Amino acid sequence: MGGVLEASSDSDWRQPMPENMLYLQLESGRVVFELAPDFAPNLIANLRILVADRYFDDLAIIRSQDNYVVQWGDPNSGNEDARSMGAAAEMLGPEFYRDAEGLPFVRIQSNDAYANEVGFVAGFPSGREGEEGRAWLTHCFGMLGVGRANSPRSGNGAELYVVTGHAPRHLDRNVTLLGRVIEGMQLLTTLPRGTGPLGFYESEDEYVAIKSIRFGSELASSERLEIELLRTDTETFGKLIEARRYRVEEWFVDPTDSIGLCNVPLPSRPLD
Repeated sequence: MGGVLEASSDSDWRQPMPENMLYLQLESGRVVFELAPDFAPNLIANLRILVADRYFDDLAIIRSQDNYVVQWGDPNSGNEDARSMGAAAEMLGPEFYRDAEGLPFVRIQSNDAYANEVGFVAGFPSGREGEEGRAWLTHCFGMLGVGRANSPRSGNGAELYVVTGHAPRHLDRNVTLLGRVIEGMQLLTTLPRGTGPLGFYESEDEYVAIKSIRFGSELASSERLEIELLRTDTETFGKLIEARRYRVEEWFVDPTDSIGLCNVPLPSRPLD
């Protein structure tokens, strides 16, 4: 894989747009996300309102379930002490999937248990039923999703989670996914595990404080993450997948000549 990346050209890389980058600031550092408005425009718009109103500032990470997810939001949600959502909508239609038509879907060869076809759309792991069917983001490691209750309309962006364990693909098309982590994943995977049911923290002393959440467009250029991401619609990315499908390193005794969607690496590099 290293050789493939070394041979890449500058045109194989892209800079994420500041307005689609979300910065979660913790005491231990920051976690940076790239959002996917092509898949969840309404929920991301609602999230923009919440962030602009500083809804998340001084809230907390309230759940860390081993091999599953880290989740944050208002610990008082659902009771009289809950924080106001201001102008943001409390109920929104789900964006579990969308029409595949018009998406720049780059298919990869993979036998998948949860989708007829899998691949990438602008850097995000995705599934689809076919060119004229449904398409959706998939629950791979590092993906950012919207927590909800039983009602599909109960997700509003005020409660978010990140996949920190083995890909729970059974959640695909049942939860709205917004994007993925592009820096700082280690800050979430190393959090203490919650001792309550489903990994929820059982006391305020266990909560992990959130200092702030901001969109990149709100930050000064000096505060933004300077990064480039490998484009997934390039010949170089195709070569990278092939290098990962069939491992030629001496250590591999029986290369499989196969790859799962969530095992495809998504390289990044610092912006010069």
